[in-house]
Amino acid sequence: MNELESLSGAPIVLLLIALFVVLVILKGVRVVPQSEQHVVERFGRLRSVLKPGLNLIVPFLDKVAHRVSILERQLPNAEQDAITSDNVLVQVETSVFYRILEPERTVYRIRDVDGAIATTVAGIVRAEIGKMELDEVQSNRSSLISQIQALVKDAVDDWGIQVTRAEILDVNLDQATRDAMLQQLNAERARRAQVTEAEGKKRAVELAADAELYAAQKTAEARRISAEAEAYATETVAKAINQNGIEAAQYQVALKQVEALQEISVGAGTQTILVPAQAIEALGDAFKMLKGRS
Repeated sequence: MNELESLSGAPIVLLLIALFVVLVILKGVRVVPQSEQHVVERFGRLRSVLKPGLNLIVPFLDKVAHRVSILERQLPNAEQDAITSDNVLVQVETSVFYRILEPERTVYRIRDVDGAIATTVAGIVRAEIGKMELDEVQSNRSSLISQIQALVKDAVDDWGIQVTRAEILDVNLDQATRDAMLQQLNAERARRAQVTEAEGKKRAVELAADAELYAAQKTAEARRISAEAEAYATETVAKAINQNGIEAAQYQVALKQVEALQEISVGAGTQTILVPAQAIEALGDAFKMLKGRS
């Protein structure tokens, strides 16, 4: 009877041993997804961090205390008030993206990661905007974002977190400030229009003066050329007289007289022309000169 009981109890023991082995395997083998990292504790203290894939731990001594996602996360868009250096109240809307790089530092150094990052970003945004005037905030938003990103990364470095992006989505103003800026913009537009009109009139006057100066220069140049031509003709006659004597001068006078008589003779109608004796003699002399020169 005892032998039968011992034989019947053997399979039960084997089954219990098999179940224990299976349980040990289940407790000692951990498969970590690609998007996670697991923080392992032993007796309440950090033991290791399990990377994605198949991992082994000591059963019943080690346990997975934290399952941390390493995917990039986005904080809810936040709005905070800030005052610029020229005392303008603005409302800034920000958006932050981050991911956890070192889970063991994140889970043991900070309780509320999202709240801590949001508070840090809000403080940095207020501080940086407080150093700038409103116009600089509007025009240099890219440099402001870069500065905020750098400061946020330094601030959360001890938490094992990487801030991948920190964006300023919008900068809003109260209605009174908007109205004042609109009036200033309209005044600036009116001033620019007046300046443009004045510059146009000034340019027109300058062009008219340039045109008058150009005309005067051309007139003076024409007169100079005419004077040079007359001087050249006079110089030529003087040289001829100097070279040929009085005969050249008489020859030129005779030519002029002949030309004058020719113009008179071709006049309309029949007219009687009285020619002085001196003129006849001059004509004779001119013909002689012409004949002599030919």
